Formats: sequence, C-alpha cells, structure tokens
Amino acid sequence: MDRRGRIAVRPYQEPGAPESIGTDAATCADAVQWCGPDGHRLAGAAAVSAVLDTVTGTPIPSALYRVTAPVQERVYRWVADHRSRFPGMTPYCQSHPGSCAR
Repeated sequence: MDRRGRIAVRPYQEPGAPESIGTDAATCADAVQWCGPDGHRLAGAAAVSAVLDTVTGTPIPSALYRVTAPVQERVYRWVADHRSRFPGMTPYCQSHPGSCAR
C-alpha cells in the first residue's frame, strides 16, 4: 500500500528493532507499534490508524479512530490474539533463523 515508501516496517524480532523505537520485544509482541517522526509512539489500532494516515496522506483514519476507538481496539485485540489462525507471510525468525535469539 505504501508506494511512496513513507513507512519503514521492521519485524520486532530483528535485533535492535524494539530498542530503536524506545520499547522492548514483549511490548511489540503484544501489539503493532508506530513511532512517528517526532518520536511519539502508538500501539494497536491507534498505530494502524497512524500508518493509514501516512499512507493515504489524510487524517481521516485517525479522526475515525478517535470516534470509534473502543470498538477498533477490541477488534484489534481479537485479531492479535488469533493472528496465528490467519494466513500470512513466513514468520521472521523462521525465514531468518540466524537473526533471532535462540
């Protein structure tokens, strides 16, 4: 979706990735993290809204989030808690075994 390369995505299992945004692996494992250009960090559905703001170039996703935050956070938590059941890419540590702590 980010055809202009405005978002830098790093797996939290990559050495130094959590620390680069001022957090730890456990926090990243719990919810997706967003670190804005000013260093402000958001997590969960709020982070997803911030990414969508950046990718779309409009504040509409965050404005919608502010109105519907409780519902979006519940949906985000359900998806995060069940993420292993969804199809997706190969987990980072499985595809980069030398980069992950044993």
